[in-house]
Amino acid sequence: MALSIPLQKAVRVLNEGGVIAYPTEGVFGLGCLPPIADAVERILCIKQRDPSMGLILIASSLAQLEPYAAVPADERELTGSLEEPVTWVLPATSSTPLWIRGRRPGVAVRITAHPVAAALCDAADSAIVSTSANVAGQPPARNSIVLRRRFGRLVDYVVPGNCGPAKGASEIRDYASGRVLRPSG
Repeated sequence: MALSIPLQKAVRVLNEGGVIAYPTEGVFGLGCLPPIADAVERILCIKQRDPSMGLILIASSLAQLEPYAAVPADERELTGSLEEPVTWVLPATSSTPLWIRGRRPGVAVRITAHPVAAALCDAADSAIVSTSANVAGQPPARNSIVLRRRFGRLVDYVVPGNCGPAKGASEIRDYASGRVLRPSG
């Protein structure tokens, strides 16, 4: 199947080490390819985010997460819904870059239920960084008008689309214990 022009452009930007903004289940995300340290550093600067906090990776399949996390055998365990996305913290692999996991031994991952975000991962054939489009401590962008006003000049490309129906950023849970590390919203 041929890729849409917006997905072709987004993948080209990602492969060139760029930063994109794209819709997810509840908020717009800022993203790049996980191994590209300069792109991750740029996202952290845009967000004014402490690098020790780590970042979330989204994917459309377990195979895309395997370089970064010790994934369970069943993809359904990591797949949330559009209405209630859940990000899971799994043990990081030895090849997970420090700029992704921060000071933590694990890595936060999600099999995205958002069709545009999943198509983006498929088109890139990779997990991608997914951190909410906001400056640290501020509310994330939930529509393209706010996103473009705040971040349009700071990112290399904005993938068209709308956020899903979730009320905000995904809940984050520890996979081993099930403990909620960050509530949704």
